[in-house]
Amino acid sequence: MITRTKELISLRRLLAQNPVVGIIGARQVGKTTLAQRYARQARGPYHYFDLENPEDEARLSDPMLALKELKGLVVIDEIQRLPGLFPVLRVLADRKRRPARFLVLGSASPELLRQGAETLAGRIAYHELKGLALDEVGVGNRARLWLRGGFPRSYLARTSSASDAWRRSFIQTFLERDLPQLGIAVRSATMRRFWSMLSHYHGQTWNSSEFARSFGVADTTIRGYLDMLTSALVVTQLPPWHENIGKRQIKAPKVYLADTGILHTLLGVARFEDLEKHPKLGASWEGFVIGQIVRRLGARPDECYFWGTHAGSELDLLVVRGSLRLGFEIKRTTAPRITPSMRNALKDLGLRELSVVHGGERTFPLGAKIKAVAFARLLDDLEVLRT
Repeated sequence: MITRTKELISLRRLLAQNPVVGIIGARQVGKTTLAQRYARQARGPYHYFDLENPEDEARLSDPMLALKELKGLVVIDEIQRLPGLFPVLRVLADRKRRPARFLVLGSASPELLRQGAETLAGRIAYHELKGLALDEVGVGNRARLWLRGGFPRSYLARTSSASDAWRRSFIQTFLERDLPQLGIAVRSATMRRFWSMLSHYHGQTWNSSEFARSFGVADTTIRGYLDMLTSALVVTQLPPWHENIGKRQIKAPKVYLADTGILHTLLGVARFEDLEKHPKLGASWEGFVIGQIVRRLGARPDECYFWGTHAGSELDLLVVRGSLRLGFEIKRTTAPRITPSMRNALKDLGLRELSVVHGGERTFPLGAKIKAVAFARLLDDLEVLRT
């Protein structure tokens, strides 16, 4: 069992400030385990409802009657199965002295849980739980984390084949059961085909027209598929950054599968030896490292971008917080070098520093405002952003 200390600290802070807190994250990412661990550590009474349990669902058939007398912490799991709870939670959250605080767990973004976002505006804070991170498993296990991804059951499986089997089962269940529960009425076969095709475009700039031609549907339909998987938290869109620099810049987002383990299963990669020979090796590494950098920095989604020009200059990750701008290039090499593209990014974007994250073992300066950061030393050599 892996203790997710940072997540517990964040949860404790949010519950101290808000009457309702939502933990959102993909299915099986560890939301229930985190909530139960927090509840055991918290003082006072604790009540748990799992809406996938018919008995708990029946108990909440009259939610006001079931919840209004409860005190302490109330956890409601799989909240998306009963969206009618949100208006009740609004009433209970507005009571004087707040006898209870509510922790709701959902497998979708706040935008997809639209009722929660609207009904509980000003009363709810969301915490997105992602897969296991480098600081939770240790840098010595970075190759395993990259291959298997951050879903706890996938990462902790006894063998690589058992991990891959778990991920295959997850994909099937997600498509056949979870998406329909979120109100996404697209045939599972169609969405699987789209998701599989998307895995071959991992790390590339989004081109809806190319996908639309392959599917024989409108661009808007394909864009809808992408937004559905993004809202279900299994795909990440990294938006482009625009700067008034007199150069034509890329305006479409880059698309990544949120978990490299799921990516590898969709690509038919089960072992590290297979990954090393796969043409998507570099893109997989790039997405994995970007995810770990963002987690390490503590950067919010609205602070993260990529940058590129039609002339060829690009930056894999740009983090903007206020006037601070940090750039990151990802290179799967042990001997990184400065490129003209890096110099252009440093100048055009006004970066405080550009870090080239590489696969070697040492961190060292490459030039003025440019340093090579060993991924193996990411936790030591990359500072957390100040809030």
